[in-house]
Amino acid sequence: MGQSSSTSRPVSFKPAAVISPSVSESEPRRSPGGLEPDSGDVGYDYTLNLPDECLACIFHSLSAGDRKRSSLVCRRWLTIDGQSRHRLSLNAQSQLATAVPKLFSRFDAVTKLGLKCDRRSVSIGDDALIQISLKCRNLTRLKLRACRELTDQGMAVLAENCRSLQKFSCGSCSFGAKGMNALLENCALLEELSVKRLRGITDGAAPEPIGPGKAAASLKVICLKDIYNGQCFGPLISEAKNLRSLKLFRCSGDWDKLLELVSVRIDSLVEVHLERIQVSDIGLSAISHCPNLEILHLVKTPECTNLGLTVVAEKCKLLRKLHIDGWKTNRISDDGLIAVANNCPNLQELVLIGVNPTHLSLDKLATNCQNLERLALCGSETVGDAEISCIAAKCIALKKLCIKSCPVSNHGMEALAGGCPNLVKVKVKKCRGVTSEGADSLRASRDSIAVNLDAVEPELPNAEINNEQENAGANNNRAMGGGRIRDGNAAPSSSTMRSSSFKMRLASFSGRSLVACTFRRWPSLGTRFRNNPERRYSD
Repeated sequence: MGQSSSTSRPVSFKPAAVISPSVSESEPRRSPGGLEPDSGDVGYDYTLNLPDECLACIFHSLSAGDRKRSSLVCRRWLTIDGQSRHRLSLNAQSQLATAVPKLFSRFDAVTKLGLKCDRRSVSIGDDALIQISLKCRNLTRLKLRACRELTDQGMAVLAENCRSLQKFSCGSCSFGAKGMNALLENCALLEELSVKRLRGITDGAAPEPIGPGKAAASLKVICLKDIYNGQCFGPLISEAKNLRSLKLFRCSGDWDKLLELVSVRIDSLVEVHLERIQVSDIGLSAISHCPNLEILHLVKTPECTNLGLTVVAEKCKLLRKLHIDGWKTNRISDDGLIAVANNCPNLQELVLIGVNPTHLSLDKLATNCQNLERLALCGSETVGDAEISCIAAKCIALKKLCIKSCPVSNHGMEALAGGCPNLVKVKVKKCRGVTSEGADSLRASRDSIAVNLDAVEPELPNAEINNEQENAGANNNRAMGGGRIRDGNAAPSSSTMRSSSFKMRLASFSGRSLVACTFRRWPSLGTRFRNNPERRYSD
């Protein structure tokens, strides 16, 4: 929970020498008290000669754990650490409320604050949030996670007390439109807004509109994730005149009309992320009216086709990064990618997932996009050795290549060995035709390339093995005890079968990688730490 007060631990008044500055022989440095260091006094603290600002700079270069331990050396270091710490992350369980006064009396210069609560715990309420807002009026960044006890009233008071907020992020919180509107109205300097699973706006058939407020004029980044009735943010999005980045993830509703409105009022958009939302070529056509667009992500938007992508490519010629997850619908294919190749010569990063490009589009991309540095081809049924050979021959600037679940073999790896002179990293995953020999050959021919191969392991016939083992066990039982097994004799035979079956399962399991299983157990350790009410902070 909160950090204990400075008097909770005994303080040593014999600190060891930490920093030994060079001392002139002719003019020795004196301590603040006027005493000269005695050459025979090994316990003299040379840091007394350093001003507080220098110690603060040293503390900023330490890790979170080292800084916390250093603050316990003496009272002076404890005070300097508290006054120079600008970033704080707290476990926002309900117990934190009692520690807020002492905690923020010590850390009175905090400008970046994170309040995170475990989903299975009770979070702080409005009273604690109001106390924090009174102590931290200079907050510029605030992050709230799983603070389900906060209401619109608490958010309204926070917005009035912390008017200097520039970045605000919340996830799995329970306040609603009124609290969000209070924030937008009072925080005129807000530049980044990220909202995820805001539960307070799901109630009611017609939610209250959010925005625009005074913050609309300064907002540059808006990110909405997993929000039901997310279109209630429409007034805010459409009035954010200086908006540069718009990210919409899994928000319900038809977004074509809002994107049309945005394209009319906003021409500063540089980045657009659309993932699992209802948007069609109409929305893409609206996005094409943003001439400065550089980054576009279309992830699992099945209504977007080659037509919409072509319109974007023809009008957004500054496009640098393009990510497309076609969801294997084949609605975006060679035609759309050829339009990108013909109109976007500045393309540096291309990620295609569930899209089936052929040699035609890849040849155009490799020829026209001479600045292409990062390429990912995942789940493409049409990308084989011929396509990889084309990339190797013509993608001169390519530095990173990722191939996943494509019909590529060792011949493709041989082609990469003789092409792409700037290639530094190759990642191959779930490509059955690529073996460790092909990866080793690429490494041997190009020492500068880091090759990461995740080979597909052959499936073990577990069912057949178990059936054979059961039949063998049954035959052994017949040989030992006759053709029919009585209830009294069933235990030894079933035990033998279970033992044999267990051995076979263990043998088949031993062929698998144990690393993933080990990593899956690690989150349980994180749960123990999250349940610990001790405060966690970083500088």
